[in-house]
Amino acid sequence: MNQNSNEDNPNDHTHSEKTPFERSRFGGSVKSPKVKSEVPVSKSDLGKGAQKLWQNKTTQINWSVLIISSAVIASFSFWVIAMPDQARATMKLTVNWIATNLGWYYVLTMALVIFFVVWVALSKAGNLRLGPDDSRPQYGLATWAAMLFAAGVGIDLLFFSVTGPVVQYLTPPSGDAESAAALQDAVVWTMFHYGIAGWAVYALLGMAMGYFAYRWNLPLSIRAALYPLFGKRVKGALGDSISTIALIGTVFGVATTMGIGVVLLNVGFAKLFGFNEGLTLQIALVIGAVILTIAATTSGVDRGIRWISELNLWSAVAMMAFILIAGHTAFLLNGLVENIGQFLVTLPSRMFKTFAYVPDSSDWMGSWTLFFWAFWLAWGPFVGVFLARISRGRTLREFVVAAITVPVLCDFIIVSFFGNSALYEVLQGNSAFAELAIESPEHGWYALLGMFPAPLFLIALATFSGLLFYITSANSGAMVMSNFSASIPDPSEDGPKWLRIFWAVLTAVLTISMLLAGGVITMEYATLIFALPVTVIAYLVMFSFYKALRIERAEQEGKVIRDPTITPSGGHIPERSWKQRLGQMLTFASKKEGVQYLERVIRPALDDVAAEFRGQGYDAERQNADHDERISTIDPTRPSGPLLRVSTDSVHDFYYQVAMVATPAPTFSGKMASDTDVYYRLEVTTQTGSGGYDLMGLSRQQVIDDVLEQYEAYITYISAAREEDE
Repeated sequence: MNQNSNEDNPNDHTHSEKTPFERSRFGGSVKSPKVKSEVPVSKSDLGKGAQKLWQNKTTQINWSVLIISSAVIASFSFWVIAMPDQARATMKLTVNWIATNLGWYYVLTMALVIFFVVWVALSKAGNLRLGPDDSRPQYGLATWAAMLFAAGVGIDLLFFSVTGPVVQYLTPPSGDAESAAALQDAVVWTMFHYGIAGWAVYALLGMAMGYFAYRWNLPLSIRAALYPLFGKRVKGALGDSISTIALIGTVFGVATTMGIGVVLLNVGFAKLFGFNEGLTLQIALVIGAVILTIAATTSGVDRGIRWISELNLWSAVAMMAFILIAGHTAFLLNGLVENIGQFLVTLPSRMFKTFAYVPDSSDWMGSWTLFFWAFWLAWGPFVGVFLARISRGRTLREFVVAAITVPVLCDFIIVSFFGNSALYEVLQGNSAFAELAIESPEHGWYALLGMFPAPLFLIALATFSGLLFYITSANSGAMVMSNFSASIPDPSEDGPKWLRIFWAVLTAVLTISMLLAGGVITMEYATLIFALPVTVIAYLVMFSFYKALRIERAEQEGKVIRDPTITPSGGHIPERSWKQRLGQMLTFASKKEGVQYLERVIRPALDDVAAEFRGQGYDAERQNADHDERISTIDPTRPSGPLLRVSTDSVHDFYYQVAMVATPAPTFSGKMASDTDVYYRLEVTTQTGSGGYDLMGLSRQQVIDDVLEQYEAYITYISAAREEDE
């Protein structure tokens, strides 16, 4: 072997002389790639993220995120309360500017989000699980589907289910009003606004947070989902900024839902209990939600809140069943089928609709499509946390397909039944109802309920269902906000109780301020404005998640390139003679035999390889640790067997470690030890994890050959990661 090296810099790994390992497989010189030291480039790096970035095992308050976000929200609330007219006028000007100049950006963002989540589901990455490969779902399919619906639907769906179709029929965004085309599109526009787009945002953030939390043991947070993109910087000012943006967007999204909810419920409570409608009752409902949240937090009745969140699903089912049976059944079913078909046929063109050729279309876009896109982006981190929590063990494909189909179909049923019931009245010439539905959506909704048989029963059932949606959103929102303003290493835990109460109170203050400044329309303005920075987070999450999936695929491709002989766990199997293979099948080594083999074969082989690396100018380290038994993956910083480590200028060194693994002995055939139930395997672990194969019985040269194969895979993988990072 050529022993020449760079004498001026013996540790220079980029010298032109190739090592024997590089000469064995590559035709040219292979230089050690330079990879950004801050970002992970391997599965091993992803696995170390929790240890590197979140060493604290207890929940810590993120004071910078808490103070900055609460200051922004409090300042906005006080400004709106002190100067409501000025605040409303300023926000209207801002929204008009966004709708005129950035409408295309919102539309394009949503289209790309849908494309990305569908691509993940249909690609090979769809087989990856939200957790280890051997993890399985906690909930059955039916229960999980019901929880998906309960997690992502708010009382706003009821509010817009009547006014939306009526508005689109009488004042469509394009074409003639009250025409056949307007009638055909009226319900479909509302279905479009409550359809795949919003749930695609939920799916994106939910699967990204769940993937990094349950597969790589990172916290269940937005900043953790950006670890592959920014590395250790997600723990510093950059990560704080991202968390602050996500938190502010979430607060405005939840406050908007609460505001719409109290506007609707205040009519129901007035009809049922004789209360006076107005701002006083609306504020009382907001305060009631805060009291219930505090009670749930301080008295440990969170299980009751979870039970409520499930009950709201069944109350909604009962309400829909009553409307279908007591209403115009055939018309509603025909309308539902046609609406869904029209939605599917027109989705691609509707998705990119900006109405660029329709004069003065920005007002409609700002009030409808852009508002809803901003609404879903603001709610994305909030709902994403819940979807991730209930979906551990699911594959990415299962997660995406279920998220954009099952709850979307439930939304479609609600929108179609309410919307078509409202349109039926309009088509019968009930112009007073049509005007009411446009001018006062909350009164229009209850007016429609009053037209069914047993109106008092239906109004009570609908109010109860809306109240459950409202309470669930308020309580769950406070919990998620507390999580976003704290560092929580365990994804199953939540933020401190006092922090949850703090956010419940601050969200209530924001809701009341927007009610004082003009009600629902002001909430729409604020949501559209403050959700704009959240779009940046959506792009960052897509880039980061894509990089993580590329890391997993690059490793798999690297293994296939270096040897087609792969174990079920993905490890490479060294070539052996038929006698060696038979010997391994029939012999079960004792601990003493394993130790002797390590001393006689493994360590000398690793010593030879280390000496050759050093001779070629590399920094090669050999460690001979104790022969501790291990069952789980080796921690390379605390080796439990002979270790070879080669330092490079990559973010992660190459290492090759052999450890003794106590393994249950088979109960059939073979040479069994009469005094033990286990035998000992000599398994290999590299920077990409355990190979899962046994070196017992191999010769020294075969062990050296295996090291070469693993080093070749390391070079292939790091080179691929370097190209992806660039």
